[in-house]
Amino acid sequence: MGVRSTMLKLRNPNGLSYAVIALLAGNIAFDLLLGVIDGRSLSADAMDFSDPARFGQLDLNMAYSMAFTLYVATGIVFIIWFHRLRMNAEVWAGDLQGRGKGWAIGGWFIPIGNLWIPRGIAADIWRASRRQPYAADGAKEMVLLNSWWTCWVAAVVVDRIAAQLSKRAETVEAYTTATWWSLLGYGLDIVAAVLAIFFVRRLTAMQHLKATGMIPAA
Repeated sequence: MGVRSTMLKLRNPNGLSYAVIALLAGNIAFDLLLGVIDGRSLSADAMDFSDPARFGQLDLNMAYSMAFTLYVATGIVFIIWFHRLRMNAEVWAGDLQGRGKGWAIGGWFIPIGNLWIPRGIAADIWRASRRQPYAADGAKEMVLLNSWWTCWVAAVVVDRIAAQLSKRAETVEAYTTATWWSLLGYGLDIVAAVLAIFFVRRLTAMQHLKATGMIPAA
């Protein structure tokens, strides 16, 4: 009866993981598109984004609006998926969780703190989801998590720098500098999204295997 009660508390994250992966793939596609636009602007003589000859029939305002909407949607679905995995971690190794379940949502919205709080929660979820939750971390066990998180934080910082440079730019040289920062941001966004896909797949699979008994709970 105790085992059945515990199993009923588990939340299936598989469907959400598919949605997160699809949304991340969409973000990659838009980053590539917007990166190409920025790249073409570097070869232009002037920063005239209103010239339809430079970008064909592409509506730039629409493209940026769609990209932003997709980014927000990805963040919402990702956080829902993340919270669901945190709920499952509570069942398997609640004493290993350094922060309460609400932090799996709230931690993303704390200025500055969101650059490290969710990473700590993710590490706790990872430990609860593996075969031996209470064992010491392996030498390279957190490489995927740390690589994704480092690229994501770097992308956030670079994107903000690019936005500020673009806002203040008044000369072609200033726009060019802002565009190079923007291109770097798109590159980091793409790498972070690819690593996030691997992370989502890996952690979801770990929880699925553990929930179905293929990995014994502690």
